[in-house]
Amino acid sequence: MTRLRIGYVGHVPHRNFLEVCAADPALELLRIPLEASAEEAVRMLSTCQAYYAMASRDELPRPLHVTAALLAKLPGLLMVASTGAGYDTCDPRACTEAGVALVNQAGGNAEGVAEHALGMMLALLKRFPENAAAMKAGRAGDRASLLGHELKGRSVGLIGCGHVGRRVAEMLRAAFGCRVLACDPYLDAATLAARGAEKATLEELLAQSDVVSVHCPLTPETRGMLGAAEFAAMKRGAVFVTTARGSIHDEAALLAALESGHLWGAGVDVWEQEPPPADHPLLHHPKVIATQHTAGVTEESRANITRIAALAFSDLAAGRMPPRIVNPEVKPRFAARVAAALGRAPVEA
Repeated sequence: MTRLRIGYVGHVPHRNFLEVCAADPALELLRIPLEASAEEAVRMLSTCQAYYAMASRDELPRPLHVTAALLAKLPGLLMVASTGAGYDTCDPRACTEAGVALVNQAGGNAEGVAEHALGMMLALLKRFPENAAAMKAGRAGDRASLLGHELKGRSVGLIGCGHVGRRVAEMLRAAFGCRVLACDPYLDAATLAARGAEKATLEELLAQSDVVSVHCPLTPETRGMLGAAEFAAMKRGAVFVTTARGSIHDEAALLAALESGHLWGAGVDVWEQEPPPADHPLLHHPKVIATQHTAGVTEESRANITRIAALAFSDLAAGRMPPRIVNPEVKPRFAARVAAALGRAPVEA
């Protein structure tokens, strides 16, 4: 039997990946030490047909990001799977040009991320950060000075309504009777209505929403999407939450909108640099809830995304086309390369 060798660097997000892979005799794992030199890591990876790549760009050493330069050194690589729904460390275009399928784990951590976003909305409206700070500083005498708001019946705008956005919309409508608007250029009005949201342009969403929550991937189209003009276009007193990806919003512009009093508060789980420097001003702003890209870091979500990834590698080894291919245009060339390397082309399940 020709075994599919999968390389990964340092560690996997959850032990479930190792356990599911171990149950498939067609899979072989190769751990590449995080402390290995770039040259040694590339040499080890060059013996693999598949790569399980960290999704967080600041955790994976830059020479091991899936770029055209790396792929040129890995002519035998057939498939890359990111460790999450995002794939910041992987260049889909470069993968397509190399005939490599890029797979993500979209939807695998949707519950964890959706709950995190909702928790941030509630905590900001009820002013949890300011409450805690006042008590710690001995300024907790006047409760009326910490008057908050309720989420019930408010308008919430979702930028992106995929796996996570759909779950957020469901919870907002079922538990709080919210009006949900969604800006998603890839979904029509009927699809969004089925997901519990009204289709809106970005301009309409920003102007009408009491809470704006970001759930889109980081792409060339979304990079820098939310800057000073967009924060100014939001309702005065609105709440901003992002559990998507850093670089979609401008951190300096968000800080300015908070300091001017235009925004009520912000929940920030994702950053331009992760983790952000300890002196980052958003970390110390009284109206910010800051977390370290941990929205999807739950026992359940990690177990789920790693199981999905392991099964995708099993699909490839068994001659099936893996699901969740980010660059579907690669399929014909990918199939031909798999047939040449493993003896049979993958077929659609």
